[in-house]
Amino acid sequence: MRGTDRPPGLSVRLKLTLSYAGFLVIAGVAVIAVVWVFLLRYVPTRAARIPPDQLDRTTPNPQLFFPGRADLWAAFAPKAGLMLAALLLIGLVGGWILAGMMLAPLNRITDATRQAAHGSLSHRIRLEGPADEFRELADAFDDMLAQLEAHIEAQRRFAANASHELRTPLAVTQALLDVGQKTDSPHDRDALLGRLRDVNTRAIDLVEALLILSRTEHAFAREPVDLSLVVEEAVETLLPLAEKNGVVIDATGEVALALGSHPLLQQVAVNLLHNAIVHNIPEHGQVRIDTVAGIDSAGFTIENTGERLDPNLIPTLTEPFRRGTERIHRDHAGTGLGLAIVKSIVTAHGGSLVIAPGAAGGLRITVRLPAAEPRTSSQYRTTHAFRTTDQPPATTEQPPAAARDNERGGEHTHPDPGRLLR
Repeated sequence: MRGTDRPPGLSVRLKLTLSYAGFLVIAGVAVIAVVWVFLLRYVPTRAARIPPDQLDRTTPNPQLFFPGRADLWAAFAPKAGLMLAALLLIGLVGGWILAGMMLAPLNRITDATRQAAHGSLSHRIRLEGPADEFRELADAFDDMLAQLEAHIEAQRRFAANASHELRTPLAVTQALLDVGQKTDSPHDRDALLGRLRDVNTRAIDLVEALLILSRTEHAFAREPVDLSLVVEEAVETLLPLAEKNGVVIDATGEVALALGSHPLLQQVAVNLLHNAIVHNIPEHGQVRIDTVAGIDSAGFTIENTGERLDPNLIPTLTEPFRRGTERIHRDHAGTGLGLAIVKSIVTAHGGSLVIAPGAAGGLRITVRLPAAEPRTSSQYRTTHAFRTTDQPPATTEQPPAAARDNERGGEHTHPDPGRLLR
């Protein structure tokens, strides 16, 4: 039920005021009870009178009358009633003022909440003063508004970019269809059909990438995943592309067990390796991958040769539909979502993604993920080498990925390297 549909009730300020006043009156009654119990109970019930002939003449101002309990109570009760009335009045006035002072921060938080409910996410409470419960709540609310504003702004940019990216292949398709209607040459029609197939494939890749990006925001099953095996599978998958571009891939490292989803982490490795191959120098390019297992984390680092990038451009590479360089091979232009997908998957796994420019050009990307189990001495360092030249492969301490899959009863599969990549 919405708050506007609630029945009217007493305000918190009024409740606190009545509580303060009630406690003061109860304290006054308790004082009166103490007087009765510990003082008046020892006073005789009846008053006492002493005859003059029994008085000690040497005593100055002799007392002739001793009041009883009823006499003392009759004199004390009206004054006690006035005191209780004064306490009640002080409790109501003082309690109302104190409650207003205490609840003033809560009123500011409520006003900010209403403004946020009406779409004003740029408003901040910024409550002054030393730390207390209200200020902690206000700071947490400001942080939530900042994150929500950034998330909505990112979603807005993503929707605008996605609309633009989806509109482009549709517009090209429409133009090709218009041209096809006006041509009678079979050769031209075959060329148009090939171009339509390419444009349609790119549109499908873009939609599938958008679906993967949305799925990473939902829960997924987690299991121990060997990142060294994931890297081997990615290398074997993209080996033809590396050979085509003249890029040498060196993969070294150790067994690194991370906790996560094998298909999603496989997508991370494939996307990063594809970027490292495509965004490389035209001749004699190199890509190096190294898996590392820490005490409570596991990960891998991928570094490639390539053009020098502006350091100010690095933080924007993980934004959707951002490309780090205009030098993109035409047959592997990608969807502009590769690094955005990588960042989303790594974040969903509770990991970190660090992108830094290489010393001589290119990028150095480090992925760190929570470890599946603490590292033990039995997990020795292994070295794997994959080269795209005709040189014989280096000796490895472990069997290839496919053989290790067969040993563990699994099935060695490779994702399509030409899809869902930047």
